[in-house]
Amino acid sequence: MDAMIKVEHLSKKFDDLVVLKDINTTICKGEVISIIGPSGTGKSTFLRCLNLLETPTGGRIVINGEDILSPKADVNAMRQKMGMVFQNFNLFDHLTIMDNLTIGPVKLLGVKKEDAVARGKELLQMVGLAAKANSFPSELSGGQKQRVAIARCLSMNPEIILFDEPTSALDPTMVSEVLGVIKHLAQEGMTMAIVTHEMNFAKDVSSRILYMDEGIIYEDGTPDEIFNHPKKEKTRVFIHRIRNCRYHIEDKDYDFYGMNNVITTFCEKHFFSSNQVQSILLLVEESLQLYFDKDNLEQRNAIIKEGGGIELSIDYSEKEEEIVIYFTVTNNLPSILKTSESSDGLSMTIISGLTSSVEEDDVGDKTRFIMKVKK
Repeated sequence: MDAMIKVEHLSKKFDDLVVLKDINTTICKGEVISIIGPSGTGKSTFLRCLNLLETPTGGRIVINGEDILSPKADVNAMRQKMGMVFQNFNLFDHLTIMDNLTIGPVKLLGVKKEDAVARGKELLQMVGLAAKANSFPSELSGGQKQRVAIARCLSMNPEIILFDEPTSALDPTMVSEVLGVIKHLAQEGMTMAIVTHEMNFAKDVSSRILYMDEGIIYEDGTPDEIFNHPKKEKTRVFIHRIRNCRYHIEDKDYDFYGMNNVITTFCEKHFFSSNQVQSILLLVEESLQLYFDKDNLEQRNAIIKEGGGIELSIDYSEKEEEIVIYFTVTNNLPSILKTSESSDGLSMTIISGLTSSVEEDDVGDKTRFIMKVKK
């Protein structure tokens, strides 16, 4: 595929605030790139840098072989090839819908008025708003305004369209009508980069997904790779909307009541049922019984302290409605599963009864004990 946009080591600072650190990516002709990630990670700033609404602090942006940050670059010509659709429509309120669509081609491209009107009618037909040509923006719903904004962008015959959260200002009932237009453009082969929080839409329409976090492209992959097989932990947490509770256990003299209070507060915050809360508390207690096995208490306690203690993590996935409990400890400690075999077995019996799966895996020099709580 032909590279339309190549970004190398792009950075952006606002005074002392670093928003983009080191962005490197390529967008090819016909690709639909969805850019996802938490708020405040530079997604919109990245788009605004691409068409120079924000001036990058450093790096290169090469579009169709031309470095647009070069003093010799024709920025206005570049912007005509790169349309942008904003969150809040940015229509001219004093102009009719048709005038909103024709003013750019007539004033900037030198298109004849009658030709611009003919093209405007085609575009309004495409976005389902042919009957609104003589209306004013104040007479339209939010979803209709955004469809007009897309049609206006297309009237300039762009080679690529940048969408900055095009549905974030819309009532939920209007989101699908805008996403339907964007999906149609994708099917027609329009090159697009879309900052969006609509995960299912991004999964369906994109050829690639960029997950941004902390001012960098943290992970780049196909929709299947990002949504079903993310390689990095932050991506997984974001995709599955995972809420997390962590507690550090230094040794056998940990604060039992303090730990239970932290767990209970987390559970109440996310409206867990009383049965779920009791299951989590019991699973944590019985797991720690195995870690601090009475037959080898001092030996195990010394290994745990030397290895930095035990990290308890409770992950709740809103998307999957799944609760997973992790214990992470130095792998110098004998397996907790083997410990359960040599004990009276009661703790493991309780754990097995409250979980859908139990396993251990190695993470570097640590061992992680994983329990999925039964729904």
